This record gives sequence, C-alpha cells and structure tokens, in this order.
Amino acid sequence: MGLVLMIAAPVIFYFLINGAIKNISATGTKDINKPIPWVVIISIFTPISVGLGIFGYYAFKGEYDQLPKSSEEI
Repeated sequence: MGLVLMIAAPVIFYFLINGAIKNISATGTKDINKPIPWVVIISIFTPISVGLGIFGYYAFKGEYDQLPKSSEEI
C-alpha cells in the first residue's frame, strides 16, 4: 500500500496542475476560469499531496507494521 501511495502523490499533484493550466482562461467568465481559486486550491492540496507521499514512504518502510498497544510502548 505504501508504494501505491508514493505513486499516487505525484500523480494527483500532476492532475491538479494540469487541470489548473487547462481551466485558467483570460476569456472565461466562470469562477473556475480565474487564477485566484486555482492558487487557493493548489496551495491547500500541495501539502496534502506531499503528506500522502511521506505517509506512503513510511508505510513502504514498514513503520506501521507494529503499532503500540498502549502509551507506555511509545
């Protein structure tokens, strides 16, 4: 599952940037064609995508194979 998450993170980011490039238009009249909403969307979802990749990396390494059963094991 970690490998899937590590692959999904840049793919999701690519589709986000690609959607922004395709939808931003100077002649567009809808909100989706303006760059400001896309800047907000990209600034919110970039850390989420990076976090997904980091989570996938640690899952791939096996850091989550044994979780602590109590707070004393931490």
